[in-house]
Amino acid sequence: MTEQNQASNPPQDTSPVRNAPRAAPVTADTPIPAYPKRRSHKRLILVASFVVLVLGGVLLWLYFSRFESTDDAQVDVHLYPVSARISGYIQKVNVDDNQWVTEGSTLVEIDPKDYEVALARDQGALDSADAAAESSNIDVPISSVDASSQLKFTSSDIQNAQAAIDAAEKEAAAAHARVGEAQAENVKAQDDVTRYRLLLTKEEIPKQVYDHAFADAATDVAAVAAAEASEAAALQAVQEAHSRLMEAQAKYEDAQAGPQRVASTRAKARAAVADLRQKRAAVDQAQLNLGYTKIFAPVTGEVTKKVVVGLNVEAGEQLLTVVPLDQVWITANFKETQLKHMRVGQKAEIHLDSNGRTYNAHVDSIAGATGPLFSLLPPENATGNYVKIVQRVPVKIVLEPGENRDHQLRPGMNVEAKVYLR
Repeated sequence: MTEQNQASNPPQDTSPVRNAPRAAPVTADTPIPAYPKRRSHKRLILVASFVVLVLGGVLLWLYFSRFESTDDAQVDVHLYPVSARISGYIQKVNVDDNQWVTEGSTLVEIDPKDYEVALARDQGALDSADAAAESSNIDVPISSVDASSQLKFTSSDIQNAQAAIDAAEKEAAAAHARVGEAQAENVKAQDDVTRYRLLLTKEEIPKQVYDHAFADAATDVAAVAAAEASEAAALQAVQEAHSRLMEAQAKYEDAQAGPQRVASTRAKARAAVADLRQKRAAVDQAQLNLGYTKIFAPVTGEVTKKVVVGLNVEAGEQLLTVVPLDQVWITANFKETQLKHMRVGQKAEIHLDSNGRTYNAHVDSIAGATGPLFSLLPPENATGNYVKIVQRVPVKIVLEPGENRDHQLRPGMNVEAKVYLR
């Protein structure tokens, strides 16, 4: 009985799950229960995070693509080494190390005494050469006039000498004729004296007639002597006229050499002028050397590595260096892959670590070659062991006006350069 009841009435499950009320059967009208959408929220968060990351990446890419930067940059400037143009003794130095000087101010003074003496010596030589040149210039027109006048005078002397010869020869011919006439008269008178002497001996004529004939004969003898003397004088005059002609001809030939003498005088004058110019150049050089005893600042800047008083320096020896801090620029070595969109004139910023300041600047120029090509031993790629290495190209960046008024940017400082591409 008991077993039958147990078989007909199975034992009941007393566990909480089994004892839970059974769900009602689902029908078309049964409402669907609202469960929380946990999976949808997670998906939304993932999608939103992905969008934020993408957007952030895009923004970061846009930001970093706006500029190119490098920390391989330094401050550069043209150093102005100041050297002596003459040799001498340093007697005064007007500046100290790291002192700010303006362009044209006196930096160093060399003892000027030796150069003052040299200037005085050259000035005396110039005065002497000036006097010689002035005298030579005066001689040129005088010699020219003398040559022309001498040529005219000697030509006239030749004509006069020729005329004198003609006159003397005519006079000599006349004198010779007079000699012949006087000799004829003398022969006749001598014959008369001889004939009258015979007649007087025979007392056929009075003695008075004989005395008169004798006196005429004596007169004719004197006349012959006078005529011969006159002829001799005329012949002497002819010889003298010939001598004067020869002298006049010699003077004429000498006068014909007058243009050569004038040319020689002009050449001497030109030589004197050239010597004057040389002496004047020597004086100018002496004045320059005296001026070089004072050495001035070539540019406004800061002095460094100065000399001291008491040194004897040679021409070309460096005395100090002036650093123009107002003219500094930045040399930034960008990678060649960074130059694709870099152009002259683009805005740039320079960050200096020593003071944390950022300076405004712009791109001035891009070097025509990479840095290694300017080294002492440029690379040679034709070796068979070529390895492609990204090269760096120097880019010159110039500060905007007034950015370095405090002169904090010093040559050689390392800086960070940033160039904005757009």
